[in-house]
Order: sequence, then C-alpha cells, then structure tokens
Amino acid sequence: MIRFLLKGLLRDRSRSLFPILTVTAGVMATALGHSWFHGALGGMLTTTANFQTGYVKIMSRAYADLVEEMPNDLALVDVDALLDDLAEVHPGWQFTPRIHFGGLIDIPDENGETRSQGPTMGLAVDLLDPDAGEVERLKIRESIIRGRLPEKPDEILVAEELARKLEVEPGQVATIISSTMNGSMAFYNFRVAGTVNFGINMLDRGTIITDIRGARQALDMGDAAGEIVGFLPGDNYRDEAAQALADEFNARFSDSGDQFSPTMVTLADQNGMRYMLNISNSMGTILVTIFIVVMSLVLWNSGLMGSLRRYGEMGVRLAIGESQGHIYRSMLAESVMIGIMGSIIGTAIGVALGYWIQVNGIDIGSMMKESSIMMDNIIRTQVSATTYYIGFIPGVIATLIGTAFAGIGIYRRQTASLFKELEV
Repeated sequence: MIRFLLKGLLRDRSRSLFPILTVTAGVMATALGHSWFHGALGGMLTTTANFQTGYVKIMSRAYADLVEEMPNDLALVDVDALLDDLAEVHPGWQFTPRIHFGGLIDIPDENGETRSQGPTMGLAVDLLDPDAGEVERLKIRESIIRGRLPEKPDEILVAEELARKLEVEPGQVATIISSTMNGSMAFYNFRVAGTVNFGINMLDRGTIITDIRGARQALDMGDAAGEIVGFLPGDNYRDEAAQALADEFNARFSDSGDQFSPTMVTLADQNGMRYMLNISNSMGTILVTIFIVVMSLVLWNSGLMGSLRRYGEMGVRLAIGESQGHIYRSMLAESVMIGIMGSIIGTAIGVALGYWIQVNGIDIGSMMKESSIMMDNIIRTQVSATTYYIGFIPGVIATLIGTAFAGIGIYRRQTASLFKELEV
C-alpha cells in the first residue's frame, strides 16, 4: 500500500509538488532559524560571560550593590587567600581576579605636555600567567591590530579606534588618570604595547586592557580585586551547576551583616541574563509552534483544493466498496510521506545555509555603532544535533493536521449520489 501511494505521489505532481514545496520552505526556515537564534544568543551569552560576568562572579556585598559604578573602594581584599581556598574546594572551576576602572588616558608630546586626551574604560586581567587562560578567553591575541601582547605589568593594549583618535602608536607612553582604592587621584605611566579590535562596539570605542599587576600598582589595590570571575574550562554555561556553586559559596563565606564579605552571583543573575537564557531554551519550541500553525493553515487550504480536484477519484473509490475510513487513512499516509520528503529537503537546505553562516558569519557592525550591548559584530549560526531533526516536527505534524481537516469531507459523501456525480 505504501509503495502504491508513493508511486501515485511521484507520478501525479499536481497533488504533491505544492505541499512538498510548502513543507520544504517551512522546515528550512525552522532549521535555519533554530541555528540562527542559538548562534546569536549563544554568542552574546559567551561574549558577556567572557568579558563581564563570568559563569559566576565573586564580589563584596557592597560592591555588588553598586557594580555598574565600578566602586573599587569597595573591592575584595585578601584575594590570593580566597583564590587558594577556591582552588582547593572547587578544583574543577577556574577562578581569576579582575579590576574594572574608569578614567582618562593622556598622551604626552615630546616635552611631556598633554598632546591628546580622552575618556577610557579599563579592564585589568591576568595577562602574564598562561594558566589563567585570560588571553585565550578574551581572544586578545587574535584581536591585536598593531603591536604585540603586553610582556610587563606596566604595558597596556589600547582599542584601535581610541588609539587612532589619540594618535598614539605602540611603544609610546600613555598616562592613566583615575582614582585609587583609597579615593585619592592616581597618575600612572603605561607603555602602549599594541592596539586591539574585538569586533564589539561597546569595547572598541574606548577600552584599555592591562595586566592586573600593573593595575594594582597604579590604583594602590595591593592584594585586592574588584571581582573574581569563575569558569568551567571547555564547557558551556550550565545554570544548575553555577547556582549550586553559588549557594555553597555563599553559605560558607558570605555574611549578610558584613558589607565587605564576599558574595557569589551566577551569570543568569547579572545584567538580566536569565531572561535571555529562558528565551534561548524556549526558542526551539517557539519556532516549531509557529511553523506548525502557519503550515497547517496553508496545507489545510491546499488539501481542500486537492480534495475538490480529486472529487471524482474519491467517488469511484467509494463506489467500488472502499470504506471511508480506509480512504481517509490513505490520505493521512500520503501526507506523512509528503511531510518526510519535504522535511528531508528542507533540513538539507537549512543545515547547508546554517553551516555557511556559521563559517563566514554576517557583519552587523553598521547596525551596532551606538549599541551598548555586549555582542559581537559578526553574527554566526550554531548548527547542533537538534538542527538536524527539529524541522521534522512541524514538517510532519503540519501536513497531518492540514490533511486531517481537509479530509473530513470524505465522511460527508453520500453513496446514493455517487452515480449522479460520476455522470457529471
């Protein structure tokens, strides 16, 4: 029976071509949309985690309340001892200290007078210890435009856009004007090791990056850090593991009565990221539901038109004694075949396009010039195992639903009127 139905579909294109094209388009959009959203959202989550939040972040309770202001006067102290405790208790996690600071960058001329000046945002990370993994995590080596990586604590990397505005070259001296941990003015001379462009407008407009040792000396922070970020090496963010770690840490180290005691928060609890995580987790369901509804309506209409065209065929089949239920089931079987064929073609096209965008990316930098979102200017898809089968769900279900409603008319046919219809 299946072989008979398949031959009928292949030989009579008028009853299979349009439904297959409809399913192909819907499945292609589902597969490509799934890889697109997961790539875009996943890329934004990864970028935010690497540059801002970590998978978990440790701060003093007072610092956490004012984190957007980067209040280094409320920073963590005795950081090395805390890192030793974390390494012993949670060996699977990688923790590293960071300092965020703001201020002015001043470029002197040959006489030591100010030649150019501008506001800047500083990020101090452990650049000199290869075990810290910060150079790889932040993709600093790949982002260098001119110059080289810092090799000493008093060397910095300057955003390429800022460097061009200030007309500063690698090898020149730059003075950072900021405030120390104790609230006094800080003036410290760094040497520009190179310039960087991360492809993230929020960073590329005016960021400087230095080793945390140099920042500690410049800001009088000693064994202190604004925050400690934690990552699971070689693993994606898992909210359950991060939340379990945060609960355990806070029960052990955090004191609600001491504003300088450390507290740990997860990525999901920072910068409204839980909402983005929920969207990312629900995107597959949303896409499937949308395309099931849309394709069901289209295929229902297609089924109704097909039923009208095959009106005589159904009449003959009923007249020779075929039951209404058998005809209805054969139409459903046809719809499943159409759904599978369209899904295979649509998935192949959607996955192929997804892989192309994953490799080459799409540059949306022109739309992100004034954006303050921590998002890469190059959007890439992420083709996963789910991408290969998610399109089959709406592809098969929609054809079944469309045919199920369109085929109800079979049960309304009256056997007594069949010969009159056939005469016509």
